[in-house]
Formats: sequence, structure tokens, C-alpha cells
Amino acid sequence: MALLRIGSRGSALALWQAHHISALLREQGHQVELEIIKTTGDKITDVALAKVGTKGMFTKEIEEALEAGRVDLAVHSLKDLPTPLAGPFEIAAITERVDPRDAFLSIRYNSVRELPQGARVGTSSLRRQAQLKQFRPDLEIFPLRGNVDTRVRKLEEGEYDAVILAAAGLKRLGKTQHIKEIIEPEIMCSAAGQGALGIEIRQGDTAMRQHLAFLNHEPSRLATIAERALLNQLGGGCQVPIGAFAVADGSEVTLMAICARPDGTELLRESGSGPDPAQLGERIGKIILSRGGDKILEDVYNENAAGTPAGA
Repeated sequence: MALLRIGSRGSALALWQAHHISALLREQGHQVELEIIKTTGDKITDVALAKVGTKGMFTKEIEEALEAGRVDLAVHSLKDLPTPLAGPFEIAAITERVDPRDAFLSIRYNSVRELPQGARVGTSSLRRQAQLKQFRPDLEIFPLRGNVDTRVRKLEEGEYDAVILAAAGLKRLGKTQHIKEIIEPEIMCSAAGQGALGIEIRQGDTAMRQHLAFLNHEPSRLATIAERALLNQLGGGCQVPIGAFAVADGSEVTLMAICARPDGTELLRESGSGPDPAQLGERIGKIILSRGGDKILEDVYNENAAGTPAGA
């Protein structure tokens, strides 16, 4: 069988994901090598994601290695992959996603509702910040960057009363001890693609596509197509307050989406269903834009470009 070279970030979560895919490929009889690649997002750890201002901050260098032929495939958290892809690449497979929701972690408190007035919550996601401020305007939201271990340690050291992280990453790493609540999407709509892995290859590499086809999980693929189509329609990435949560049930896909101001003062929520996930995502995205999402996103981009704290 083939020798397959995987490109991956070097964080504990990225390596877990890469080793997980490596093991599945080895079960198919392939030889696998892993190349660890440091991305822009890994190098800039002291600035909120919304301020970095570059799409593909966790993928660009990996894609360069893929294009140059140093690696044959890349394993990404699907939510890190820009829409559309930045170069001559394609997504060969989307794995079965694990819980796409966000988790509430705290030492002392059992839920977002239970937090005292003025509690300190850590997150660097404008999407999470906006929804928290809409649900609990009294909370104080503070930047939280770093890998999962770093973020959990800051909670344990008392820097925050609570932090919000993706449930999927915590479960994959076995860091679930401080999870007090899995937040339902009606309160905290997830990031597009959260919980799924995207396997990226060079466009037109049919042999590689065939090697990886067994990894594809059809319900996860359909759901994330809808979410990514919504994100693409809104022109957003992880720097903007957009959420998308879809579920595929047979041939029907249901999508819930939000677009919000970072300070939570305005939050647009829209949902719908249909048999074509790409058309569904585009349709919901257009409705959100027509309801004022275009103005929200324009203001967010202008604030970030000017260096103004989002939601200030």
C-alpha cells in the first residue's frame, strides 16, 4: 500500500487528531509519516483571534507544504479551514463528528445561568463572546488564548470564574474534569464545522481521494456542507461572530445560524431545513444578510481593521 505523509499542527489536540487518522490509515495497510508544521496561529498567542485578521491562520503553512509536495494530506479541525479553500486544494473526507457544542468549564459554578453578576469568563472567540453577552450582559469577558492545557490551567489558577471551550477537543484529550455544562445551540450556536475533522489534499489527486474515501461520514459531511455554505455566504471566518449548527437526518438537513454584534446588543438568529445542504446554507445566509447581518459584519471588520476592541 501507499506511503502517506500527513501534515499537522503541533498542539496536543492537533497531534491527537493526526495520530487518530494515522491509526485508521494503518489499519487499511498504509505506511504513514507525520510532519509537524507551525502555523501563523501557533506563533501569535498573545493577540485575540479577531485581531490577527487573517483567514487560514491555522492552515496556511500546512497548505504550502501540501502544495509543494512535502506532505500528501493535511488533518485539520474543520472549523479552522477557510471557506472557500485558499488554493488548489480539496476536502477529500469529513470524519464522523463528535459533539459540536461548546462546553462551560468552571471550578465553582454549574452553568452559565449560575454565574454571579460580573463573573469573569475567558474566551477569545467573538462568536462565544457575543452570545454570552446577549444571554448574560452582566458578565465580564476576557481574552483566552493558548492550547487546551493552558486554558484549563488558567481556570484552575483562578484567573477566570469560567471558560468556554469546544466540547469535542476536551473529550478527545480527556480533559473533561471541569465541564459543568454542555451549552445547547439555542444559547450558544457552534462554529461551522466544529467537532469534525477535514482531510485536505491537492486538488485532483484522485489516488489520494480514493485512499481516504473510507474516512468520510455522510451525515457529518452533509451537516458541515450546510454550515460552511452559510459561513461562505456571510464571508466570515473564526474572526467574526457567526455561528452555524446543522443536523442531517436522512435526506433532510436542518440548520440553525446566528450573526451577532460582539457586545451582544444585536443578535440575528435564523433556521431552516431542506434536502440540499449547500443551497440551505446559502439561503439562510442571504436571509441573515438581508435582516441586517451585512451591517453587523461590516462594523466588525471595520473595528478589527482599526484595532478597536471588538464591542467597545
